[in-house]
Amino acid sequence: MTRDPDHQRERSEHSLMQTVICMKWGTRYGPEFVNRLWGAVRRNTVRPTRLVCLTDDDTGVDPAVECRSIPEIDLPPDLINTPWRKLTLWKAPLHDLSGDVLFLDLDLVVTGSLDDMFDFEAGRYCVIENWTQRGQGNGNTSAFRFPVGEHAYIYDNFQADPQRVLSSYRVEQLYISREIKDMVFWPALWCASFKHTLLPRWPLNFLKAPELPKETKIVAFTGKPDQDEALRGEWPVRAGWKKLYKHVRPTPWIAEHW
Repeated sequence: MTRDPDHQRERSEHSLMQTVICMKWGTRYGPEFVNRLWGAVRRNTVRPTRLVCLTDDDTGVDPAVECRSIPEIDLPPDLINTPWRKLTLWKAPLHDLSGDVLFLDLDLVVTGSLDDMFDFEAGRYCVIENWTQRGQGNGNTSAFRFPVGEHAYIYDNFQADPQRVLSSYRVEQLYISREIKDMVFWPALWCASFKHTLLPRWPLNFLKAPELPKETKIVAFTGKPDQDEALRGEWPVRAGWKKLYKHVRPTPWIAEHW
């Protein structure tokens, strides 16, 4: 069978590149979040790097971003648009991906070198130590790097018995943390939580804007506020009494990096 020379050339070029991957489904995060991430990837890498987006809708996504379909997974309808869908990243094969791939959520801001995140503990599953569960061996999958295909049992075991896994683990990142055979945490200062580590404690959050440590490479905006809300100093709150402590000052460094 004659091989397509263009396809061979593309695979060769990809083997020389770093790969960052993200996922977009549903409506909470629009294409502008993917495009901002692509801009951040370009600003924070020296080596050739591509961004691959697994998505169910590539409308409005920068053509330079390589969009692929989200692999199938057996999930209840009420969980299909939750982080459990990220387990599809562990499927093998996974499109044309190979080697160490860096996954980044869309609800984060890149503030430092991503090249360093490819160099750290090459070949291993590297993940954030969950900020609210220090010392418990739990990873937070806002930003993680993994060797494609080497831990396919994470996906396969879930597919074999989804109800067992869902009844045993509250969230997908806890399932991974308990079942994966090799895991290492990023250096603690590399990945910060805007809400849990950078936001000044009450009542100082009413007086001071969150500061960005120079060592930080990733700032995750889990829950609320989102990046644009924190930039403006807005924290959407439904319950009136929560306004007594859920507050953020305008945070100008977000505009510089996002």
